[in-house]
Amino acid sequence: MAGKPVLHYFDARGRMECIRWLLAAAGVEFEEKFIKTSEDLEKLRKDGSLVFEQVPMVEIDGMKLVQTRAILNYIATKYDLYGKDMKERALIDMYSEGIFDLTEMILQMAICPPDQKEAKVSLLKDRTKNRYLPSFEKVLKSHGQNYLVGNRLTRADIQLLELLLYIEEFDPSLLAPFPLLKALKSRISSLPNVKKFLQPGSQRKPPMDAKKIEEARKIFKF
Repeated sequence: MAGKPVLHYFDARGRMECIRWLLAAAGVEFEEKFIKTSEDLEKLRKDGSLVFEQVPMVEIDGMKLVQTRAILNYIATKYDLYGKDMKERALIDMYSEGIFDLTEMILQMAICPPDQKEAKVSLLKDRTKNRYLPSFEKVLKSHGQNYLVGNRLTRADIQLLELLLYIEEFDPSLLAPFPLLKALKSRISSLPNVKKFLQPGSQRKPPMDAKKIEEARKIFKF
């Protein structure tokens, strides 16, 4: 029997958090080996564990996978969260890419220099209200189903829930005009595996505070 997946990353959200979310939603237990120093990261690079010398990296099924999208694709395929055919997978990929775009903006805002913060907040609010959330609301309205693709849970729904929770932390009022997205958020949050991941004490990570940001800067040198 294969062991639990092992996740190698800093003890924070970043680009590993969507992987944690997907594994948790699939009901898969995982272990984490946190990178605490720049020396820890360098050791992974020198022993050949990181194909492109960067994390996140996940040990799963005898492989050491890097690149966030590749990891998500593998997990989604393995646990039947990637649609039933090529057309559904294409839609899932398309929606996931949009989710990645906005999620990346949120993550980058947390670590941007103070003199850039105001402009980034303004841009984030504009993109959230006028581009991304209206698009996902329109998708749900167009087919009247419970999920984005094929009327069953896929990786796109899990990633969208993660994004909606980030937006809610940032500014809850941004979700107010989108009733179908709010219903999707409630529906997925009530699924047993997801509900468990949302409970205190789970491996879900909180927003990064100033101390965590400084720790990350020292490790990753950004």
